[in-house]
Amino acid sequence: MLIAEAEQTAAVLTDQSQPLIVIGITHPQTCLVLAGRLRALREAGFRVTLLCAPGKLLDVFRDSEGVETVGIPMERGISPMRDVLTLYRLWRLLRKLRPDVVEFSTPKAGLLGMLAARLAGVRERVYLLRGLKLESTGGLKRMLLCAAERTAAACAHHVLCNSASLTRRACDLGLVSAGKLLLLGEGSSNGVDVARFAPGKSDVRRRLGLPLNAPVIGFVGRLTRDKGVPELFDAFEGILQARAAAYLLLVGWFDESDDVLSLELRQRIERHPRIVCTGFVEDAAPYYRAMDVFVLPTWREGMPNAVLEASASGVAVITTWATGARDSVVDGVTGVLIPPGNREAIHDAALGLLGEPDRRQRMGAAGRAWVTESFHKEDVLRRVVAFYKGLVRGPLNVGAMPNASTAPELPWR
Repeated sequence: MLIAEAEQTAAVLTDQSQPLIVIGITHPQTCLVLAGRLRALREAGFRVTLLCAPGKLLDVFRDSEGVETVGIPMERGISPMRDVLTLYRLWRLLRKLRPDVVEFSTPKAGLLGMLAARLAGVRERVYLLRGLKLESTGGLKRMLLCAAERTAAACAHHVLCNSASLTRRACDLGLVSAGKLLLLGEGSSNGVDVARFAPGKSDVRRRLGLPLNAPVIGFVGRLTRDKGVPELFDAFEGILQARAAAYLLLVGWFDESDDVLSLELRQRIERHPRIVCTGFVEDAAPYYRAMDVFVLPTWREGMPNAVLEASASGVAVITTWATGARDSVVDGVTGVLIPPGNREAIHDAALGLLGEPDRRQRMGAAGRAWVTESFHKEDVLRRVVAFYKGLVRGPLNVGAMPNASTAPELPWR
């Protein structure tokens, strides 16, 4: 639904008695990590409206989650004139909708949405911190991103974080006061559907022409610099020297964001005889089952869903000590943690696991058990619903909430 239709939506929504929560994100792509979250809130008795830049995924998500959507143009990058217009549109819409609670996340929607919510006088304002883009930037851009994070947090009553290390990083950088920080359970905004992401048979290798006995190293996510794709490519070239039959399975798309891959590297990936690129897939579950080892050599995260999904699928994982990523692995038990940006570490860890099938199997089994216990989708969404019900009932009482921690009490790793 476009902004021109928003006033009609507001008129309908404000006539209803259920509490209204407005969720705001920048790009429809983020809808992929919201699946189930908005439906859970709706089924718990909330009216839910999703604000986002227009796009096909937004329309699909509206139908699958059964929520209202409003398309408001938003630029990912810095665009002062357009950003001011977007801020005005958000403020005007929130004034009409009069939500009981707002939750904004992702950098641009977080900044503009939280500013608009404060100006509109929304009673309960939540900033969901999904990661810190500033961690992979420097100079003036980093300063601007820091200022944006501080502004969004200042406008919020509560700052939800996706992981323990992200909570501590935000506090250490002085982006938000410790009293506003909150972590629900072990983190993750959505949890993992452990029935869908489970060990089992897959026809992916047959469909993609991958030999059944070939070693397959897998990756799921945006194909960008911040995800460590350049280092993964270089490491794989070295892996082929020792394992000539190996394949690299890249499940994801070449994202045109700030950290876009160079055209040269993209072409090398697409032409490589041992690399298979699937592009965007609606269901990654069968692709995990086709992997022997999963690798996410990321530079920054909030809580990487792909690592948790791979573990739930019984696959040994390799990821980095980067913020957020470190919380998705029990090092040496469910997978291996390595330094970000280290090609040699990727090479050695992947070859080590490929050469030890029994160790891979133990890690896969331990990973599934851990994810089931700590990140089961139903448990994560139960905590989310309890949090927002607490907000609409009255002042937040963290101690009375299930598995909730404020920043000073977090079990830092």
